[in-house]
Amino acid sequence: MKLQVERDQLAEAVAWTARALPARPTAPVLAGMRLHAGADLTLSTFDYEVSAQATVPVITDEEGTVLVSGRLLAEIVRSLPARPVELVTDGTRATLKCGAATFTLVLLPEDEYPTLPEMPPLAGSVGSDALATAIGQVAIAAGRDDTLPALTGIRIEIAGDTLTLVATDRYRLAVRELRWNPARPDLSTAVLVPARVLGDTARALTSGAEVAISLGGDSLIGFAGAGRQTTTRLLSGEYPKYAALLPSEFSGTPRCGWPSARVSWCSRPARRKRRRRPRSSRRHSTARTCRSRSTRSTCSMASGRSTPTRPGSRSLPRPSRPSSPARPSASPTTATC
Repeated sequence: MKLQVERDQLAEAVAWTARALPARPTAPVLAGMRLHAGADLTLSTFDYEVSAQATVPVITDEEGTVLVSGRLLAEIVRSLPARPVELVTDGTRATLKCGAATFTLVLLPEDEYPTLPEMPPLAGSVGSDALATAIGQVAIAAGRDDTLPALTGIRIEIAGDTLTLVATDRYRLAVRELRWNPARPDLSTAVLVPARVLGDTARALTSGAEVAISLGGDSLIGFAGAGRQTTTRLLSGEYPKYAALLPSEFSGTPRCGWPSARVSWCSRPARRKRRRRPRSSRRHSTARTCRSRSTRSTCSMASGRSTPTRPGSRSLPRPSRPSSPARPSASPTTATC
């Protein structure tokens, strides 16, 4: 494989594709990024849950497909100067040249890499900025407890030309409605998408005017726009019944400033904790009187110091008290019991 590509376009495509790389891959090949050179250069990653794919225009002299370390390639491309990049493969190595910089990468076995899932059928499209704003408003209420996987996602409800996003963690609830362009006017369904994947996808697809949403039954959802596309597996589980918690009417204009948008929030008040008074702040008396019923012994204390009146008895510790300004000399007060 031999090709030439612009540095900025390659850096953006590599950064977008590297988002789907797993932090702890179960197999070494899952940490790789596949490069396919044809009419365009296609970069793709897949970890059996999330797939990402980006396409950039290139000048191809020899077509081919290779698999390189994704994170290593991302670090190399970020440090390259703003000049055209040449990529040449020879056997088990790939050489990347940009100006005076030259890097050599060891190729991974491409035949062991899993096949990327196909893009599901198109369900509709929505404005990229509107989708990113709506997801940012509701994603903050999504749960982060992995023991409740259904609450870590954002529920997408489709009813005609209305798209509803819902997120909750049992203490907060956020609902946002927006208009979109469905592929079929009678489309009605609901899916549960991981909140982290949906948030990263929406922010990365704002470079295009619209985002195409594809649905593949109850197991897969896809997003495409600006020469990039991604798929992710849907979450399973029963979502809480939230409709009864929201008011049916709204008076006035919402504080968010969008009169046409319906944004709902519901939050459970937090329990106020009682603050205990620290022991160090408790006041100590300057005189104490002690009596032991078993021995009928007496003790006296003068100016915070105890003087035992019975041989062999223990002296009481002197209580700590804050320092006070000097006072006129006076005879100590003695309490005797």
